[in-house]
Amino acid sequence: MTAPMPQYPELPDNALIVLIGASGAGKTTLASTWPASQVLSLDGLRGVVSDNPGCQQATSDAADVLRLILERRMARKLNTVIDATNLDRPVRVDLVMAAKRHGMPTVAVIVATPLSLCLARQDGRPDNRRVPEDTVRTQHKAMTHAHQGLAAEGFNTMVFAESLYRLEPYLRCLSEARSADLGLDGGDGLGDLFLPRRIFGPEILPMWQWKDGSDVAAGDRVAEIRLGQQYLTLALRTNVDGEGDIGFDVMVPCPFDPECGGYAWAPAFSITCLHRALTGELDNHEDIVCTVHGGFDDVDQEADDHAAQALQAARG
Repeated sequence: MTAPMPQYPELPDNALIVLIGASGAGKTTLASTWPASQVLSLDGLRGVVSDNPGCQQATSDAADVLRLILERRMARKLNTVIDATNLDRPVRVDLVMAAKRHGMPTVAVIVATPLSLCLARQDGRPDNRRVPEDTVRTQHKAMTHAHQGLAAEGFNTMVFAESLYRLEPYLRCLSEARSADLGLDGGDGLGDLFLPRRIFGPEILPMWQWKDGSDVAAGDRVAEIRLGQQYLTLALRTNVDGEGDIGFDVMVPCPFDPECGGYAWAPAFSITCLHRALTGELDNHEDIVCTVHGGFDDVDQEADDHAAQALQAARG
């Protein structure tokens, strides 16, 4: 029987972990194997201070925020991962000094991805995140030379990313999160919110409220999304089109009669559908079904029937 792999081989349980590598090396992917609360991303903080993760003019401000958060986390002896290129010696020394002030061990993780792959990954990035080829080449060379001086800079441990066992803790973290989503972790979980989360995204969950006991959806479960004076009513359909599929409808005004006393529903496939429902863009959607008038096909058929009856009467 194979012995269990250690979660952090060669790494302390709580330390400052500094990722070092060129743009496109995979630092952010590696960083994502730690809990998000433990990761300080320079790109992410650029986004926080400027609304644009690729805004280089915001780097100085983002670095200030990073240093402030790092200092507080080191004081609390919390494991912290720095997701940035970290290719300049003064930057690394500042990070190490912050850890040393609070007696925290320091680890340098060198992400030595081949230059060709770092360059190739730039092609798939949005314009504001794409790094020029000459810059990537310079960064890669700096990463190669950085290794020799890391001990002198104060790092307690130096490892290459390829030597780490990060897949197991990453999958375990995802498994635990999914179990919580499904309400299988023994806690309150998100159990009955798993489907809304999957279809509309996690951001909608704080506004989501099930309206158990509501009879507006012919016995199907009803939910409401409300923020201030605006709200939407949704119905959970568990047998869409009689095929056993599961999805949501959103309540919209009846397109056939503004005085209708029934309930009209349109399918909601994404958060975009909810926005369109709220702004009225779904008010004449072809798939709307009213509990009084039916759908557009039903109304058209009824109109055809009336026309046929009128024609028959005219002919005597």
